[in-house]
Amino acid sequence: MTGRAAAWAQLLRLSALFTVPGDTFAGAAATGRGPRRTTLLAAGCSLCLYEAGMALNDWADREEDAVERPERPLPSGRIRPGAALTAAGALTAAGLALAARAGRLPLATATALAATVWAYDLGLGRTPAGPAVMAAARFLDVTLGATTVLTGPDARQPTAAPHRADRAPAPRAGRAPAARTGRTSATRGGTKPAARADLVPSRRAGAASALGAAAVMAAHTFAVTAVSRREAQGGAPGVPLAALGAVGALAAWTARRRTPLAGAAGALYAATAARPLAHAVLNPSPPLLQRAVGGGIRAMIPLQAALAAGAAPPGGGRARRPAASATGLLALLPLARRLSRKVSPT
Repeated sequence: MTGRAAAWAQLLRLSALFTVPGDTFAGAAATGRGPRRTTLLAAGCSLCLYEAGMALNDWADREEDAVERPERPLPSGRIRPGAALTAAGALTAAGLALAARAGRLPLATATALAATVWAYDLGLGRTPAGPAVMAAARFLDVTLGATTVLTGPDARQPTAAPHRADRAPAPRAGRAPAARTGRTSATRGGTKPAARADLVPSRRAGAASALGAAAVMAAHTFAVTAVSRREAQGGAPGVPLAALGAVGALAAWTARRRTPLAGAAGALYAATAARPLAHAVLNPSPPLLQRAVGGGIRAMIPLQAALAAGAAPPGGGRARRPAASATGLLALLPLARRLSRKVSPT
């Protein structure tokens, strides 16, 4: 990848793009009810807003980068500042348009997410509140996926219609009525037929689970952003150690989830994030800190997979969707590693 395409890939940090769609799919899967087709729209919105933030970040930091990182696309002249700002605006508009197609609540959540991204890049990212603002953005991104499942015409917990005893056909001669109980449990009292609705969590339980997943992703993002600030601006030497402790706590939490897939994804998360962080703890030099940030960014993928897999209830039907989402997310990790060798995620 050379020339103008390489400059835009560096500006947009394409190798980090694989860490983005997992937020919305983890949020939807964490409810135990999704994801659904509207989740794809939310994932597209998330990708657009993330890339808008990348372009806007370099536009806002162009003067600082001219001194500290003159090789970046804007200070090197490979991309004009006006083009980066236009791209940020266009990507934000495209993301909100996709969210609008997903529904009112996804649009409201995406609007809050876009405002958080712009506020971070245009000033808050340079303040002590920077890690908390970035964590809030990740929290909203996961929540965005959940809103596509918990709202809409098919968001209610499925229930079977009560059986009308007066319309039930009479049993055939020679066949016991109990022979039909494999398909229905109707009685003259009008009880509901056996259904799989108990496999699908209620909206309240699904929302609580999704908010928990969003909080976990926010905690990891806070830790990675704090290390990134340590690498870029200096600060307390204990920051990498605190981040390593946070990774260990999150890995232990995901390992206790209900499925083996969640435990395996949690272990992969720990391996991806903890090793470079441990090196940074032993020697907090800029190269090792930058490597720790890159590892923390890639570790978001198995963490998202662990959160999605951990929400899968036993059974079939919709219960299979979270596990399928987790497996698909894990497939993105080797792609992110391969692309990060060509384009740095930081």
